[in-house]
Amino acid sequence: MRMANERYAASASNYDELLAWSIERKEEFWEALWDFCGVIASQRGERALVDGDRMPGARFFPDARLNFAANLLRRQGPGDAIVFRGEDRVVRRLSWDELRAQVAAVAAALRDFGIEAGDRVAGFMPNVPESFVAMLATASLGAVWSSCSPDFGVRGVVDRFGQIEPKVLFCADGYFYKGREFDSLARVAEFLPQLSSVEHVVVSRYVQSDADLRSLGSAQWLDDVLADHHGAELSFVQMGFNDPLYVLFSSGTTGPSKCIVHGVGGTLLKHLSEHRLLLDVRPADRVFYFTTCGWMMWNWLASALASEATLLVYDGDPFHPGPEALFDFIEEERGTLFGVSAKYIDALRKAGADPGERYRLPELRTITSTGSPLVAEAFDYVYEHIKGDVCLSSISGGTDIVGCFVGGNPIGAVWRGEIQAGCLGMAVHVFDGDGQPVLEQKGELVCTQPFPSMPLGFWNDTGGSRYHAAYFERYPGTWHQGDYAEITPHRGVVIYGRSDATLNPGGVRIGTAEIYRVVENLAEVDEALVIGQSWQDDVRVILFVRLRQGLSLEATLVDHIRQRIRTGCSPRHVPAVVLQVQDIPRTKSGKIVELAVRNVVHGEAVKNVDALANPEVLGQFADRPELL
Repeated sequence: MRMANERYAASASNYDELLAWSIERKEEFWEALWDFCGVIASQRGERALVDGDRMPGARFFPDARLNFAANLLRRQGPGDAIVFRGEDRVVRRLSWDELRAQVAAVAAALRDFGIEAGDRVAGFMPNVPESFVAMLATASLGAVWSSCSPDFGVRGVVDRFGQIEPKVLFCADGYFYKGREFDSLARVAEFLPQLSSVEHVVVSRYVQSDADLRSLGSAQWLDDVLADHHGAELSFVQMGFNDPLYVLFSSGTTGPSKCIVHGVGGTLLKHLSEHRLLLDVRPADRVFYFTTCGWMMWNWLASALASEATLLVYDGDPFHPGPEALFDFIEEERGTLFGVSAKYIDALRKAGADPGERYRLPELRTITSTGSPLVAEAFDYVYEHIKGDVCLSSISGGTDIVGCFVGGNPIGAVWRGEIQAGCLGMAVHVFDGDGQPVLEQKGELVCTQPFPSMPLGFWNDTGGSRYHAAYFERYPGTWHQGDYAEITPHRGVVIYGRSDATLNPGGVRIGTAEIYRVVENLAEVDEALVIGQSWQDDVRVILFVRLRQGLSLEATLVDHIRQRIRTGCSPRHVPAVVLQVQDIPRTKSGKIVELAVRNVVHGEAVKNVDALANPEVLGQFADRPELL
């Protein structure tokens, strides 16, 4: 950001100095970023921040008027805007001009439906181009978009969309997974009567060519909507920087999902800062992230359009028809950024895949990982078996801020097992038990100063009491993220797991990721889950393992697991009980759900099983005689 040096007389010879300036002079940093990225707006206003000492309560660019979709659709022409693959069944492309034309047509239809600024539009959609079209059309009108993936159960959909009362629902006729076709319309017909606010349903053709829409009342095909509004003019309603853009949902595994409201300008600026500066996304780059419409990384991926990058979009099983399916896509489409979950990388490693032997990936500069901590051995695997000259950026943030607290640094070193750095503009610290910042000690990840992508609040949270309790109750005036973390000597960050899943045997805090790193590196173990069980006025560590196919948990293997944990971690980490399970429960976005298992083991209800991708496996953890 050379411009910032010239305008603000800032001096930064390295990333740490730039980070310090971005925090100490946050108004100047976000103004400079706005200019550097060429944000499109009818006005910015003179004020970059008001009530900057309030958290929550600070407001960035309170006088600005802009439109989110206008910034994502800035590029025009015949080049690729979206390249899509649905497993090995469907391949499609949308040019920038085609994307704009489809957005204009859908926006015209939404206007005909009576949609205005502030109205909600929902998507029960696979990760297909039509999802991006519907979102952009919604945003062009100043309306609010919210989505989930079509593998959500009826209760999960109603719990989410029922709270925000959408007027229009977009869905598809089905989706593919592991080569099979799955129908979506029967599920839509089941939950639609429970969403009385929905006045119009628009269905995208994806799987079926002859589906019957009569069970959905007055639903219409998206193809017909596009044809009826062909040639519509694209226009953009100007919105306030702090007007709502998205409603995202917490995983909801411990109760009803929180409806987290994110703003127009904050989302745009945060994503621009991460894409352009922290992950080196450039115009004409080709950006991939494996995600669904139910994970915030879908929203994050969409914003890469604002950097004039092409979206490489994939829907389905990333291992179909084989473990290297995604690499076929990335090599053929010349991907420059390859984004996946830590679990995906670990699954590749466990499968013995060696993509580096087959694929050259000449344009690939960056690999990103999120969703859970990326262990040191996974760093080794990426550089030895995928590509040796990439910037491997483990990133961490969340749905809560629709972005990252810590992430990449394309001009810095990559240290195995570490997230590279705090994100620009984010005053990230680790607090000890007394609420004091510490280095090279484990503690609570916090952010001590406001930033643009803080939520506007929770939906229907009058007075903001639930929002305040979620993030600011423990440390007043400071954002408490709920991650157990450590800042390293390199000023990198290690995440040890969620604070609410932290183990406390004998009163000593232990991050679950420490145990996973050792156990999941064993050849016999495919995956693990660890909880703390209340036991005789203390807490004991319980380890569940999913073993490699064909293996059973013999006493010798239990001893081996315990010994490796003892030497790799400490005696405090050694589980009191090790048990075999056939599968590990996870959310729709692939995160394991330690808290749900802890509830089952303690005989407590799991309040929202529809938030899980595989709720049926919870029964394996109930009434185990070894735990009674």
